[in-house]
Amino acid sequence: MLLQLNNISKGYGEPGSHNFRPVLKGLDLTIKKGEKVSIVGPSGSGKTTLLNLIGAMDLPDSGEIIFDEKNITAYSKKELAAFRNRHLGFIFQLHHLMPQLTLWENVLLPVLPQGKVTAEQKEWAEHLIQKVGIWEQRYQKPGEMSGGECQRTAVVRALINKPELVLADEPTGALDEENANALSELLIQLSDDEKVTLVTVTHSTELAALMDKKYLLRNGKLE
Repeated sequence: MLLQLNNISKGYGEPGSHNFRPVLKGLDLTIKKGEKVSIVGPSGSGKTTLLNLIGAMDLPDSGEIIFDEKNITAYSKKELAAFRNRHLGFIFQLHHLMPQLTLWENVLLPVLPQGKVTAEQKEWAEHLIQKVGIWEQRYQKPGEMSGGECQRTAVVRALINKPELVLADEPTGALDEENANALSELLIQLSDDEKVTLVTVTHSTELAALMDKKYLLRNGKLE
């Protein structure tokens, strides 16, 4: 078992006040290593809130998040930052590439806090860039690339630290149908090939259908 969410609750505003808005209510979720999971639901149902909790970018009001048998809800901010960098990869709807950097430099950005980029890391980056079909663009900057190429770059960047879990928030949302379908297939292939667990929040029925499990987030819980 890679990830367990036990009785998770999360809301916004001052608890007990009239402006408090509960979002997640006693939510449970279990994900096995290597599993591909999609979370769907209406806008405002708390999908991104849930992904932020799984990604250790926020903490629940109550409940426990267990990652590889460790309770990360007990971690300090410094420990959470180290945890994210070591174990997680993130893909967003907008690629969030640095416009002044080349594709190659953007991909290697997450390894820079570790110090000098190693030969092994460069080799891994080259392997991934070639695998997703954007090797010819490696010295181009985001403004010189298509939306699909930028999002493929973001996928490679998410995998550069060899994470155990990749979290994708509407990864195909900003792409046209052709590029969205291509990226969906790519995510599945990379998850299988690199033995990475994948959790994606999506409105795309096509992407959700490719996953091992599909959950509907409604009324603060998963169905």
